[in-house]
Amino acid sequence: MHIIQEKLISLADNYNLSDLTLRKIGELVSEPNSPQKIKHHINQLIGRGLLVVSPDGKKIKKAKSGLNKSGLVSLPILGSANCGQALIFADEKIEGYLKLSRSLLKNDLISKIKEIFVLKAVGNSMNRATIDNKNIEDGDFVIIKKESSIKSGDYVVSVIDEVANIKKLYIDKNNNQIILLSESSQDFPPIYISEKDQAGYLICGKVVDVMKKPDEITLMRDASSSDILKNLGNISEEEVEYYENL
Repeated sequence: MHIIQEKLISLADNYNLSDLTLRKIGELVSEPNSPQKIKHHINQLIGRGLLVVSPDGKKIKKAKSGLNKSGLVSLPILGSANCGQALIFADEKIEGYLKLSRSLLKNDLISKIKEIFVLKAVGNSMNRATIDNKNIEDGDFVIIKKESSIKSGDYVVSVIDEVANIKKLYIDKNNNQIILLSESSQDFPPIYISEKDQAGYLICGKVVDVMKKPDEITLMRDASSSDILKNLGNISEEEVEYYENL
């Protein structure tokens, strides 16, 4: 995130930005002579869902995670797994919000909404992992719950060498070590962490769900098929099946 955007987010904690002129906002974020630059960055933050404008335009405030009045749940996106610094796991580093219907989130998680965050999967090191019959592929949104009680077999987000990663945890008690496993169609070697080094190993949470990235090709095909059927009028069942399978 741009340094000016970080300052604007912090400023929105204490001010309604709509009450301030662009020049005044610029003064408060050390950019006193750049009103158009301030306007650009505010619009960028609004577009990413980090700032929210009231329907009447009289309030511009910082977006918050949790259940919205519309019934949607907003979950903070804190970066990407297998890409980025561990320091992304902080409120000031929120990159945006994943919005989903309340019914799509498991009931036991609604009451613990403040403990949930989202990472975007990078790569296919876990494309054979199964979370509620959904695997984890490049571009998917992975929902994480901050969890202190992790057991062997859980899918976890951990930080190694300041980089976040998603792996399957195996506790090897016989050899006093932790093994982090990839479940992939490609060959990724395990990561071994000895007992004496576990103090510097950080588990950030447990994977609780996956929101799949839309398959754009399938969506386009389905939309095209629907348009074709609209234009054809009344046709036989065999013809319907043919055009739907184009």
